[in-house]
Amino acid sequence: MKFKKIVGVDETLLNACALEQLRSLGEEVFMYHDFPLQEKEIIDRIGNADCLLVSFRTLITRAVLDACPNIRYIGMCCTLYDPSSCNVDVIEAYRRGITVLGVKDYGDEGVVEYVICELVRLLHGFGGVRWLKESTELTQRKIGIVGLGKTGRMIADALSFLGADVSYYSRTRKPEAEKVGIVYRPLEELLADVEIVCTCLPRNNYILGEKEFELMGNGKILVNTSVGQTFQTEAICNWLRNCPDSFYLCDATGMGGLQDRLNGFPNVLYTPYISGKSIQSIERLSQKVLANMKDYLSSH
Repeated sequence: MKFKKIVGVDETLLNACALEQLRSLGEEVFMYHDFPLQEKEIIDRIGNADCLLVSFRTLITRAVLDACPNIRYIGMCCTLYDPSSCNVDVIEAYRRGITVLGVKDYGDEGVVEYVICELVRLLHGFGGVRWLKESTELTQRKIGIVGLGKTGRMIADALSFLGADVSYYSRTRKPEAEKVGIVYRPLEELLADVEIVCTCLPRNNYILGEKEFELMGNGKILVNTSVGQTFQTEAICNWLRNCPDSFYLCDATGMGGLQDRLNGFPNVLYTPYISGKSIQSIERLSQKVLANMKDYLSSH
């Protein structure tokens, strides 16, 4: 069995081998490698497709589903953390009997390398900017991880290996992490005590507001590995303005649409690349997207 028409509505990052394999899964295959700016363009691209592939960036709303009634499968070429907080209206799709599958555990390694790389550069001043007056190692630095899913746990393990004093906050306790010395702390206690905070949260989790930044105070480092912001915009702007010895670090994924707002702050260290994007991660992503599609076809 095949899909009648597969449409990759934006840049899904599938590699050349995966794109070739798609031809064995669909009678027609149309792949786009940019990002549609208007909802009408999204609808026009999808048309009468029964299989939709989409990245984490393009919004697939109820209106899009209304206009494209042939969709029966949506392959999210990204992690589907929470149906209520992703770019696809997953809840509405489920209501209509549309299968929506995401992938996970494909880009974490690069994100961990990004966090270690940027922290080491800032702590030692290798990039021309230094956190403290003198160079410091990660050894014995107090670091708090907010969100201990797959990425958060990998970052916590890497920092622990390098000698950091690592604690975490999560909505649910992680006994397996606590067994190896990663200490649980309530959020307010963690923010007030640690020197470096790393947010590793699902999309649209705005956990840091004015109160939380006030608890952090000056002289802290915030690293964001999430898709988009994990804070209220005005709150972080006030923190960066009022706490000049603090720093915010993020890559292109973490910056989201805030570049214009944060561009004027000298204590924002922005890396304009997707840290989870690499030859290896694209291969993992591609294979997992294909596996989801094959599993669906084999059962329908």
